[in-house]
Amino acid sequence: MSTQETRTEHDSMGDIEVPADALWRAQTQRAVENFPISGTPLEADHLHALALVKAAAAKVNARLGVLDQDVADAIVSAAEQVAAGEHDEAFPVDVFQTGSGTSSNMNMNEVLATLAAKAGTEAHPNDHVNASQSSNDTFPTSIHVAAVRAVTDRLQPALDTLAQSLERKAEEFATTVKSGRTHLMDATPVMLGQELGGYAAIVRLAQERLESTLPRVAALPLGGTAVGTGINTPQGFAAAVIEELAEMTGLPFTEASDHFEAQGGRDSLVELSGQLRTFAVGLTKICNDLRWMSSGPRTGLAEIHLPDLQPGSSIMPGKVNPVLPEATLMVCSQVIGNDLTVTTAGASGSFELNVQMPVIARNVLESVRLLAAASTVLAERCIDGIEADTERMREYAESSPSVVTPLNKHIGYEAAAKVAKRAIADGTTIREAVIAQGHVESGELTEEQLDEALDVESMTHP
Repeated sequence: MSTQETRTEHDSMGDIEVPADALWRAQTQRAVENFPISGTPLEADHLHALALVKAAAAKVNARLGVLDQDVADAIVSAAEQVAAGEHDEAFPVDVFQTGSGTSSNMNMNEVLATLAAKAGTEAHPNDHVNASQSSNDTFPTSIHVAAVRAVTDRLQPALDTLAQSLERKAEEFATTVKSGRTHLMDATPVMLGQELGGYAAIVRLAQERLESTLPRVAALPLGGTAVGTGINTPQGFAAAVIEELAEMTGLPFTEASDHFEAQGGRDSLVELSGQLRTFAVGLTKICNDLRWMSSGPRTGLAEIHLPDLQPGSSIMPGKVNPVLPEATLMVCSQVIGNDLTVTTAGASGSFELNVQMPVIARNVLESVRLLAAASTVLAERCIDGIEADTERMREYAESSPSVVTPLNKHIGYEAAAKVAKRAIADGTTIREAVIAQGHVESGELTEEQLDEALDVESMTHP
């Protein structure tokens, strides 16, 4: 501050020096000085959603006679600028701040008041921008608005991209037979398309789970003000603001059925985070399978080839690694960790207020952002380019000891197990081991029945 030009701002605690060109005022500056913790602010999506809430509130306050129309118009104009991302740098408050998000709410109020003043209309951060509101209902409302928008507009389309990519590959490899594996050990054959179709189903189910959760996240706590009672809020304010938000965003927001539940807990956000974690777990399985199947190229499974995207080693020439599955795995780890944070923070509702809302918001929205980006790039730069080594996969399938399984009905489980063990010990095929042990000669089955039973493609369906 000593080497920077400042101006003096005033709030209820007195005077404080603020950077001369800052859009924020006294309360934001106090928060900046009080919380020099992580250097990580709120997610941009959250700030934009909070600005939308302020715009909707100003419109309704004008209609209800709480604000003069010119003041409301100035606030709306300023809020629209912020919602469009024009002033993200004006929100420096650390995510690790007061648990109600009051510091960030006041940061928004002060920035909007300053922008209004610059446009020629005086607006007070508390009396005008924050009219009919409390941080305790406005801030959580903004989290829910941001979360619903991010899932609807960003994550669901990304998951659709990933699912479609997997579905196309499932169709392409619908008749490509390979060895199944359980416990990482050889199992009866499957089609590569069946595996990829299973991966697509993981993504589609994630979409369904998210969709089923969104109505609860879309129930907004606005209108409860300080403790859920709605003190200092005019009749009909919350419903009208929520209707404005629905119209502005095209999303089906509703008013919370119980404002005490809506302010004391953040259970719907915890639920949403759990759905994000569940998808991260499924996506981890997909990426690990891709890594296993593409391992090699000589000493691994080498069943599929992923696109070569960049050199894989600073010392081993020619080495190429599955970089996008690995990057996605790190995203999944982050999302799973974020969920633990959200779970712990969600349990911090004491009486009429949860006091870890900023970190809930940051982690939920970061998880949405990361999963959306990773799903899109994984689909477009990795899965779309998968190639299959069909000959190698068939060779694995036909050499797997588990192809003995259909012989159970001809020679029995124990005899089939002996066949498998002999084939492994002698390094022969199952067919050769069956003949060597005399099952054809004894008449237990014919060679035609043996060949039919050992047809690997027929083993991939009932």
